[in-house]
Amino acid sequence: MRQAWTEALSVPSALISMLLRLPKLKFVIVTLGEDGCIMLERSVNGGSDAEEFDVHGLLESLKQRKDDNKTIPTCISSVATRMTSNGIGTLTGRLFLGTAEKIPPSELVDTTGAGDAFIGAVLYVFLFLALCAGMSPEKMLPFAARVAATGCRALGARAGLPLRTDPRLAGFL
Repeated sequence: MRQAWTEALSVPSALISMLLRLPKLKFVIVTLGEDGCIMLERSVNGGSDAEEFDVHGLLESLKQRKDDNKTIPTCISSVATRMTSNGIGTLTGRLFLGTAEKIPPSELVDTTGAGDAFIGAVLYVFLFLALCAGMSPEKMLPFAARVAATGCRALGARAGLPLRTDPRLAGFL
């Protein structure tokens, strides 16, 4: 599907393609299971004088900054820059690498619905919290990863989803 619709051979290129094809979108996210997620956010403040980077190289530089010893979800971001993908085009924005929560094997019950829980948490943040409280992507992506990880600690897609009052979410809300 990614290649058929976006004509991109990689995830980072597909994200650029989507934002170029859909100019009203603010951001796009792809979930990667236990490898976290990648988000590309369009810059609304021009940035035409920003340095240009190949999106694949930029993603690799973010991966180099990731601390594999952390068990809690984190987010690493680039500065606003011009990102290019050969054959796709160029877009000004920021690239984010979100990590997944590392769940101890003794606590992992069922990953059914984890991706849906992640996207639902992103929508919740974007539609309700970000508009009111200005939650940044650097906080939104770890929040969504925490919601998804919490759901993985129970059987089924919905049984383990946290309530807003869950203490594991207290640092985000």
